[in-house]
Amino acid sequence: MTRAWILPTSFAAAGSLLAAMLVVRDSPSVAVAMWLGFVLLAGLHSPLAFPRSIGAVEAQRRSEVDGRPIVYWRAGCKYCLRLRIRLGRSARQVHWVDIWSDPDGAARVRAANDGNETVPTVVVAGQAHVNPDPRWVRGQLGSSL
Repeated sequence: MTRAWILPTSFAAAGSLLAAMLVVRDSPSVAVAMWLGFVLLAGLHSPLAFPRSIGAVEAQRRSEVDGRPIVYWRAGCKYCLRLRIRLGRSARQVHWVDIWSDPDGAARVRAANDGNETVPTVVVAGQAHVNPDPRWVRGQLGSSL
């Protein structure tokens, strides 16, 4: 759980340090703008930017019932963030599994990727797809509803 917060915390700390240095140099307006930018980066790279994660076992159970894809992801992954942003509101229709907080999810990703924890790994109808195009994932949502 704490691994997911290392990068966002680093962004927030770096932004705060930079902002403090700019305030000392009499640039408070630039300091505020820089600090807000780093806080935005921290938020985008945190688990807060993603819909609530569930466990791999629960995600598989739900997917078998409703046919929706399962996305295995981790915080700080730029490809996961890209997928999340490009899915937009449709992201809530996908079952999200954070592999850093769910050992079963990490194991399933390793099994699908020759032992590597490559994310995002999207599972549709039992087939794993590594870093698929977000348009393709959105198309899978339309066919599963």
